[in-house]
Amino acid sequence: MAKIAEQRGVQSRRFTVEEYHKMGEVGIFGKDDRVELIDGEVVEMSPIGWRHAWCVRRLIRILAGFVRDLSGARYEVDAQNPILLGDNDEPQPDLALLRGTPAGRLPGPEELLLVVEVADTSLALDPEIKLSRYAEADILEAWLVDLVEDRIEAHSEPGLNGYRKTARSGRGEQVESATLPGLAFDADEVLPPKETKV
Repeated sequence: MAKIAEQRGVQSRRFTVEEYHKMGEVGIFGKDDRVELIDGEVVEMSPIGWRHAWCVRRLIRILAGFVRDLSGARYEVDAQNPILLGDNDEPQPDLALLRGTPAGRLPGPEELLLVVEVADTSLALDPEIKLSRYAEADILEAWLVDLVEDRIEAHSEPGLNGYRKTARSGRGEQVESATLPGLAFDADEVLPPKETKV
């Protein structure tokens, strides 16, 4: 994004979250536009295909079961809703595990225990850009479900230069949270069947 402007010698303008919301209010975005604000730039989100949707539904079921088993804890599973990471970042992760739900504002890093990105066509953006934003915001854990490579990456130990620890799990292996004890499942429960060619 910003690299394109640098390569072409063009000055780009970054938007704030407030300006981004005003653009939505005045109708710059259509009701069917799928966009998010990343590093001050409005980014069009990829369409959701059946494999992506299948994976998100499976993850919702797993995370909801984990939350139910935590007696007394106020955790919530949120799907494809915006989160606030600062003045120039309002991404929409595919899933988020929240510690409560704040009133009057979007969830921020203090409520976010885990964010999940399911990547198929958006693979070029998610790892390089969004995961680095999550780490910079000090979100303890972020998962990338890579539907192209059939694997799940669990990133933990955030820092200014990204996540310092990554555990990869493929088919036949177990995914285990590095920060949420008891959150574990087989990768096959989440990775969708391969598309068959007719």
